[in-house]
Amino acid sequence: MSGERTQSVIKRIIRQVGLECAAQGQSHSETLVAFMVKAVVLDPRNDFNMDRILTENDMQDLIQLCVTRLLDTTNPSLSTIKMQVYFDMNYANRDELLSEQKRVLEGKLAPVVRAITESGPHAQENMENVYQKIITYALLSSGLGSPTDIEAVREVTAALQSVFPQTEMSTFISLSKKDKEQQLKDLAMVISGIRLYNKQCQKGGSSIDDLPDILNEAIPSATRTLDERLHSCQLLAYRYTALLESMQENPHRHFQLSSLKLKEALFNVRQYEAFLCILQVGYHCSNIITSAREVESLNVQFEAAVMVLKNAVEEKTSIEFKEVFPLFMELSNLWTSFQDEMLLLSFLTNMANDLQQFLEIQSQLFPEEMLTSLLEGVTVKSDEERIKETMGTKVSVSDFKNQEWLFPETTDNFDQLLIQYHGFCAHSIGVKGITLQGNPAIGILKHKEKYYVFSSKEAAYLFAQNPDKFIQLNVEKAKQYAELIQLLELHHQFEYLVPHAQARNANRSSLKLPQKRDSGSQTDTHILPPTIVTSYEWNEWELRRKAIKLANLRRKLTHSTQTDLSHMRRENFTQVYVPKDASTQTKRDNSSNVPKPQIFLKGLRGGPSPTTHLITVDLTRPLDET
Repeated sequence: MSGERTQSVIKRIIRQVGLECAAQGQSHSETLVAFMVKAVVLDPRNDFNMDRILTENDMQDLIQLCVTRLLDTTNPSLSTIKMQVYFDMNYANRDELLSEQKRVLEGKLAPVVRAITESGPHAQENMENVYQKIITYALLSSGLGSPTDIEAVREVTAALQSVFPQTEMSTFISLSKKDKEQQLKDLAMVISGIRLYNKQCQKGGSSIDDLPDILNEAIPSATRTLDERLHSCQLLAYRYTALLESMQENPHRHFQLSSLKLKEALFNVRQYEAFLCILQVGYHCSNIITSAREVESLNVQFEAAVMVLKNAVEEKTSIEFKEVFPLFMELSNLWTSFQDEMLLLSFLTNMANDLQQFLEIQSQLFPEEMLTSLLEGVTVKSDEERIKETMGTKVSVSDFKNQEWLFPETTDNFDQLLIQYHGFCAHSIGVKGITLQGNPAIGILKHKEKYYVFSSKEAAYLFAQNPDKFIQLNVEKAKQYAELIQLLELHHQFEYLVPHAQARNANRSSLKLPQKRDSGSQTDTHILPPTIVTSYEWNEWELRRKAIKLANLRRKLTHSTQTDLSHMRRENFTQVYVPKDASTQTKRDNSSNVPKPQIFLKGLRGGPSPTTHLITVDLTRPLDET
């Protein structure tokens, strides 16, 4: 069957099934009908062969089977499939949810922004009209009140006049459209920051909800609700598992319970448990735990920002706008984060409440009194108790020569391994039709680059003897119970049966259309350096001319002649070193201080007596006194 014809036939079947269900008073989405068509075709009990062209009778049988299953509201399998379709079509991670909310808000504000940014120089009354629209934009974009709230409008007007007087409207209108949009966003953030600061100072903001207090109360309440629902559904899963195990051990119990849809009920609560875990602690997505941590961090940052603003504003008569505007904008951004957390919390709470409806069939099929009577004499074990019982057992690697086993103490990033079948025992699914929680401590089997866990050592040994056989048994079990395809994450096994395979998301569900965008790429013209041979000639006549030239050169000689003018001539060069200034010190002046001789003679001129008496007086100072 060609691709286009197959698509046409499938669309026809889906449309006809939807019409017949609507005629019976039940309206189903096209996505649910398409999933049910795949489920009916997959089920080997319906004997549809995908390798041959469907006849008209085959299509009528297929339509009738789909309608019957969609109208059977007492089957937990239908509730599980509805739950999977609902979750796939409505769940989004944090980034997707916030970006979608931003896009919706921008779409609502687009007419107001267009009216403001496309305004030109007009009369005074038109400028006043644009000014009023700026007030409306600032109020709507912040989400801090309603345009019908007179008190909120007054606060926004006062804040806008303090940072953007109406006298500056002429300057604003003269800007380009892009600059107007940017200034409009900045003004809205500054105004929001001013109102939030006034609320903290108890000078206004009566219409602003106290989001930090609301979140601090709502998040623990939502966490408790999720914990209670998770505990109740896990208790049901433990009970159903115990009953199914008792059926396999006791033939009489098998006859007694075979008419009950215990397996479908077990798969229903297991899928509900998986979705609740995603809402509670799912990684890289929207969950309660992430919101609680984010709110705790935002509270600290918001209080610090308010304190910085108070220190910058209080006891000052004049303030430079460059100093406080960034602080007001930061306050506005933090409050926007609080609003985002409120949106995420509301989304998660609504998702949890909406999922609850798909579990209502449990109380209808298995009332508490009925379950209590069926469980008489049956031991109910929780997943934790089962894991605790098998903690002392471990696979012996020496028993398997061609199998690779991984253990926590010998494997890096053991907890981050991508376990197949959502962490359930790979042996019990296909053999027993039960989803038992696997214990990685027993050993993880690595087979064809995929990892499998088991609920017991015996199950691990049986699976390891022929892994491909048990993997195929699990696939066959998923064909009988189509809800296992998503519960056990087996989308890759059934990709060939999906009519819109290109619309599948490999990481999540198979039912949501992927986002598309245009992209382009450019490559270099010449990646490697050029290797052009310049001496290459394609013209044979040019090659012949060069050959003749080379042949003639063989008969030529090179001669040199010396003339009289050039005889004994050559170029000479002389290098002269210029004298440099230099000085030399040959001696130095020095002096010493010695006593000056002072000697006096007395009696040289004689005297009254004929005899001359000469007296010598030495007044020279000693050396040690100098």
